[in-house]
Amino acid sequence: MFTGIVEEVGKVASIRKGAHSCVLTVAASKVLEDVHLGDSIATNGVCLTVTDFTRSGFSADVMHETLNRSSLGALRPGSPVNLERAMLAGGRFGGHIVSGHIDGVGTVKSIDEDDNAVWYRIGCDASILRFIVEKGSIAIDGISLTVAKVDSESFSVSIIPHTRAQTNLVTKHVGDVVNLENDCVGKYVERLLACSPELADETVRQSASVVSPYVEKANGTVSQKQGGITKEFLLSNGF
Repeated sequence: MFTGIVEEVGKVASIRKGAHSCVLTVAASKVLEDVHLGDSIATNGVCLTVTDFTRSGFSADVMHETLNRSSLGALRPGSPVNLERAMLAGGRFGGHIVSGHIDGVGTVKSIDEDDNAVWYRIGCDASILRFIVEKGSIAIDGISLTVAKVDSESFSVSIIPHTRAQTNLVTKHVGDVVNLENDCVGKYVERLLACSPELADETVRQSASVVSPYVEKANGTVSQKQGGITKEFLLSNGF
């Protein structure tokens, strides 16, 4: 497990390509301080297993599925990559829960300066966008970031100078592809409810038993349904 706090930016040293896979070698320093064979290192947000290492870098096998689901296949020798070692049990949890299992890719649609911050707008498929919520978390190339805006085709994040300087975001341009990993909580909730419709109904009933039957809506008005809150009432009011 990772937290999305990038430890260093490494550089791709070499890529040895197979028919549908590759061996990726990355030049690094900090993430090698206590490295062992079999360790996990998130590389642009993709969890890779160390298969070999030296004093100046590490290598990892990248399988067909990973190349299909991420932007690793577009890397070239010299490409900067965000690196993070797996989280220590006693370490600080500075970001959010990041598994290193990419949901898909997005495309940088715009980059705009805003005083000391920089806004990045990322376009992505609806299958990824459905789990993105304003003020929620998203991992972009393995960086834990807070979603500032969401629309029907994209989402935006506002980056402070430190984050930009300490990651590969400073090298990104409009049109570049980035790896995206949704917050795992939303995915588990959707799967659980989809597999157990009766559980979804029970969840609503239990929630209704502990909250007030009065619901304050965004416009300040208050609605009440006779007999308390029901699943239909919540759905009809945008919940």
